[in-house]
Amino acid sequence: MKRLRMGLAGLSVIVITALSAVSVHAQVVTGTLGDGSTYLIEVPPNWNKTLFLYSHGYVVPGSSNPAQDVGDPATRQFMLANGYALAGSSYATTGWAVHEALPDQIAVLDIFDAQFGKPQRTIAWGHSLGGMITAGLIQRFPDRFDAALPMCGVVAGGIATWNTGLDGAFAFKTLLGAGAPLQLVNIQGNPLANLGLAENLLASAQQTPQGRARIALAAALGDLPGWFVPLSPEPSASDVADQEMNQFLWDQQVNFPFGFAFRAELEARAGGNVSWNTRVDYPRQLARSPLRDEVRTLYQQAGLDLGADLDTLNDAARISANEDAVEYLNQNITFNGNIRVPVLTMHTTGDGLVVVEQESAYDDVVDEAGHGRLLRQTFVHRAGHCAFTPAETVTAVQNLLHRLDTGKWPNLDDETLNTEATALGPLNIFASQGQVVPTPAAFVDFHPAPEPRPFDAFEACKLNDDERGCHRSFDFFHDRD
Repeated sequence: MKRLRMGLAGLSVIVITALSAVSVHAQVVTGTLGDGSTYLIEVPPNWNKTLFLYSHGYVVPGSSNPAQDVGDPATRQFMLANGYALAGSSYATTGWAVHEALPDQIAVLDIFDAQFGKPQRTIAWGHSLGGMITAGLIQRFPDRFDAALPMCGVVAGGIATWNTGLDGAFAFKTLLGAGAPLQLVNIQGNPLANLGLAENLLASAQQTPQGRARIALAAALGDLPGWFVPLSPEPSASDVADQEMNQFLWDQQVNFPFGFAFRAELEARAGGNVSWNTRVDYPRQLARSPLRDEVRTLYQQAGLDLGADLDTLNDAARISANEDAVEYLNQNITFNGNIRVPVLTMHTTGDGLVVVEQESAYDDVVDEAGHGRLLRQTFVHRAGHCAFTPAETVTAVQNLLHRLDTGKWPNLDDETLNTEATALGPLNIFASQGQVVPTPAAFVDFHPAPEPRPFDAFEACKLNDDERGCHRSFDFFHDRD
């Protein structure tokens, strides 16, 4: 457990710093909602009538779950000092708490309105699973928000995310754990023991060229980047050994806990397995991956036949999903692209937990729904999940506010964004290895590859103005051939 906790500590960026400015003495309101979740509201004395509702990320089941209203202390100080009110809830449960988070966050808005009056503008923002909840809030409750800032969000939706994770786990078990009692879905018994088995297999595979090639193949099927340490330089495209080592670290420290342990929490709340890989063509999936050249090189160096391994994956028995469980995940949540307010997203290019390709899926569904004019996406050239500096976060906030103030999107090219972030001075910092270090802004002009396993409302439903009008399509979940 100690190693698991150490690995998961890097899932959120916590900047602890003492800025030279005097702390803002905001009015703080806390309390408990009817379902047991707690909330936190902070209103500065110079409140400018704009409220930011923060949705926090995934909390490991059984872990402490306090209410949060901002992502890091430095950003909190800036926001309060500039007159913005902050609010957020803990959600009633941990884990994949989308079902509880959506009404809990709306309840916090109701409490805020009752105590401070209705804000002139309410902006949803959040990190990781909270980015997904942010996008879900503006989809389910569009009249309550004026804009949204999903950061490093699960914006491909729950089904696409867990299907992509299943592809990597399936390839890993089929090629490196054949015969081992490793559970991919319907995880029973002790999920941590299942994780321990997966990590033992992973450590063993990492010791041989053949094992490393197959780790890279499994990673490529989920577009897992070959870049892990946030302030390290990105490995060159030819440095396949370094890329694979970073993918190994993503698996060992971040992704395997979700795929082989925390999946059990989602299955329990959904009532069964939520993922499937029926009819997936794995050679085609690899061909779509931006990491395909790394895999081909490592296979060649290891003396392995890549085609044979891909045939093994295609010939292996497939996994079907529980239809009712899929419907639970569809509701919690799949995106229909029907946004009615300006949305600005931000994502690091080297994110291995919520891969940057998720932004392609969200962009596609918003365009298909005819609302592309309301969406803009920004990218930061850095490894890590939600590995933003406070300066980058505040820059995104300021540009979203500019869009609200003027009705037009400002210039969002990388040079302009980096200049704006640099001008924020002491906010250009990042927590690395227990130290807060100066870190330059790293916005970049970037176009992510397609999401490996896209799934949106147009895939599952006959879309209309009410997303509840969607109907399930059995063939998505089971192979009937």
